[in-house]
Amino acid sequence: MSYSRDIRIEFNHCDPAGIVFFPRYFEMINSMVENFFRDRLAHPFEQITMIEGHGVPTVRLETDFRAPSRLGDLVRFTLTVTGVGRSSLDLHHRAEMAGELRLEARQRIVWIGPQGRAAPWPEALSARLQAFQEETPT
Repeated sequence: MSYSRDIRIEFNHCDPAGIVFFPRYFEMINSMVENFFRDRLAHPFEQITMIEGHGVPTVRLETDFRAPSRLGDLVRFTLTVTGVGRSSLDLHHRAEMAGELRLEARQRIVWIGPQGRAAPWPEALSARLQAFQEETPT
């Protein structure tokens, strides 16, 4: 079961030519992860970081930029959980508009304990993550 959101391409996302400046896509990917944790896992980042003292940093991000997105475009981002490890989470991201693939990314995040080292996912959170796991999209 995947998680999708529409993101409107705004002026602040674009370079002087009016297309998305590539690092802004990474901010959108991070926003997808943060909203997935809030909306689907009921475990928002403010709870993870400010209350529990944990973190979920990205340790790997492989991205293919397929087509440009322009100011005003409404792009559908889709996040799919493709693997749940002891302390890691593998995600697949797609960004599309009108059937055209704009971006595809594979990301790994890791649950970090208060000491700043990888730690096992809390049991309840791990179970919720596993319920979302799907086959790797092609």
